Amino acid sequence: MLKKVLETIAIRYVVAALNLALIFINGKALGIHGMGVAGVIYASANIIFLFNSIFCGNTIVYHMNRYPLRYVIWPAYVWAFAGSAIACGAMALTGLLPAGFGAEVYGLATLLSLVGIHSRVLLGKDRIKAFNATFMIQGGTLFFSLLYVYYVAGKQDVEGFLWGVYLSNVLAWLVSLLLLYPPGVRRAKKTQPAGLPPFFRLLKKMVAYGLWSSADNLTEGLTTRLNYFLLQRLSGYGQVGLLDAGTRISESVWHINRSISSISYSQVARTSDPEMQRQQTLRFFKWTYGALILVIGMILLIPERIYTDYLFTAEFRGIRKVIGGLSVGIVMYGANNILSHYFIGTGKVKYSVACSCVGLLALLLSGSFLVPAQGVVGSAVSTSIAFSAMLLFSLTVFVRHTHTSLRELLPSGKFLCIPLCLLRRTLCKKKATQRDTEKRNDS
Repeated sequence: MLKKVLETIAIRYVVAALNLALIFINGKALGIHGMGVAGVIYASANIIFLFNSIFCGNTIVYHMNRYPLRYVIWPAYVWAFAGSAIACGAMALTGLLPAGFGAEVYGLATLLSLVGIHSRVLLGKDRIKAFNATFMIQGGTLFFSLLYVYYVAGKQDVEGFLWGVYLSNVLAWLVSLLLLYPPGVRRAKKTQPAGLPPFFRLLKKMVAYGLWSSADNLTEGLTTRLNYFLLQRLSGYGQVGLLDAGTRISESVWHINRSISSISYSQVARTSDPEMQRQQTLRFFKWTYGALILVIGMILLIPERIYTDYLFTAEFRGIRKVIGGLSVGIVMYGANNILSHYFIGTGKVKYSVACSCVGLLALLLSGSFLVPAQGVVGSAVSTSIAFSAMLLFSLTVFVRHTHTSLRELLPSGKFLCIPLCLLRRTLCKKKATQRDTEKRNDS
């Protein structure tokens, strides 16, 4: 189990390192205004992607091991196109769709949904290496494709950014399809469970499960990105660019909790033993917040001039205050992510939805005061307030329903010794290898 977690985190941090470098490249190539426009476009596509999770998200993992995969995957594919169109229309009516970029947002949201379908199937089959490979291609090729677009093709603008994003996601879709099809779809056709309900009855179950999950994801997504739209209306794309740069640097640490929560959800969903589900969640929860505190603390030590003089330009002055305002919320959200996946994996999706609603309400209340008064820093602080409210709600529900003591939420001595044990094991293997080499040389 620990090996899967560490492998997943390692893969995600390779991509995180590339994406972190890409943030600085985008800053220099697009400028603060261009980053703001690109940030709003990507945020819009992500919101639609979360809406599409009615059929394209965790409902796939939940149902694919109970029913033939073909019954699960085709509704998801149809919804990727139809749901994106519906969501784009709704965003246009509410004024959230970026003016002049409707087609680009639709195409990007559809691609993200299609890649997400394949990733969920691979995860549900516990094919962690294939799941990680898909993520690596989706995130890793973006770095190289944008380098080509910016510095070889000479397209240092928002259109060039979109070209690079489209290319990386098309490649991820193609590769994940090749990884998925032979061992996934064909084998699923041979293992049809007895007493399978009619297709439309299964469809109804997917909608019922997916609606709760989608409502959760969509509300959570609005909590993380609604400030982009609020800030854009009050201060323009330039301030959104500053917020986006600080947000992406801070959120780079979320690859820890996203890696762990993917495996945590898969393990929780595959067992029906409540105590095992509780123990697994507690272990992953402590791993997550411990690692997040350590990494975000290191980011906070970076001085402002490193950003303005070397990584970005002078336009991005104040980015350290943005990161500082987000830091508490980054840790809170990451820890809450584990508890949220526990609720979803055990079928208690309504608690995860309620948690996201609490966060969105806290964001709207705090943001209505802080964003007009403090601008981009106020936006960052209101996000931290929202994430803190989410974790407090989730902890209250989890403790009450699982009868977990507050002491169990704290790291134990065994937990703190894990890094030392891993180091010791590595050193022992190295010494054993050296002894074997010496014996072969002597003989």
